[in-house]
Amino acid sequence: MWIDTHCHLDAPEFDADRPAVLDRARAAGVLGLVLPAVAAANFDAVRALAHQYGAAYALGIRPLFTGQAAEGDLDVLAQCLHDWRDDPHLVAVGEIGLDHFVPNLDREVQRRYYRAQLRLARDAGLPVILHVRRSADALLQGLRQIEVAGGIAHAFNGSAVQAAHFTVRGFALGFGGTLTFERSLQIRALAQQIPASALVLETDAPDIPPQWLYRTAAERAAGQPQGRNEPAQLPRIGAVLAGLRSWSLEETAQHTSANARAALPRLAARV
Repeated sequence: MWIDTHCHLDAPEFDADRPAVLDRARAAGVLGLVLPAVAAANFDAVRALAHQYGAAYALGIRPLFTGQAAEGDLDVLAQCLHDWRDDPHLVAVGEIGLDHFVPNLDREVQRRYYRAQLRLARDAGLPVILHVRRSADALLQGLRQIEVAGGIAHAFNGSAVQAAHFTVRGFALGFGGTLTFERSLQIRALAQQIPASALVLETDAPDIPPQWLYRTAAERAAGQPQGRNEPAQLPRIGAVLAGLRSWSLEETAQHTSANARAALPRLAARV
């Protein structure tokens, strides 16, 4: 059994065939899904989908959406975390974090939302799902000052030293489509080097397509659509990790699923 620890099932890319996407995932052995919110506007949607399909969900404001957030969205998050605190489908606060790659994002606004959401997670006793994009050191600084119950560093792309700082704080590191590219030397090296107990798998569907779905800019300009990622791709991504770690597919599924449950303890009641 596989667990996809990061899937945006509520994305409009899935509106036309969402039930079929779930059917393909289950047929591939992906029986656990974590659906992170990205803004207050989709809190209800991810919760409803989690209940409909037996998935888990997380609530948070993604750094890419902090500039668009309405006054009072943090209060909405606090209220939802309180109202739904006994919902077994709710497993984390996320997707939250910092993005220092995308231009023209106000870093101070991101920082304010990040730290406020860390405090909410701490008060709720929930782990967090972190957006990490050229921001590992700044994220770690926040975690040193506002301690939370671990979680997952999603789509991790930092250094080995940074990875060690996250793992010692109880975080698992998420690996997905980027791992499948032969040129992703640093990420592949990390996947080989970090403790087996720190590895979890994700798709970030519909984003971060694996190599076999990726289309270059030239191919897209020629009319070939970008391949849509989906949870059913997870075992094939897992096969790449298995090769890097010299594990069998079964061992890879067992290790990464156990790690997901450890990082997000409420998952254990679901998968």
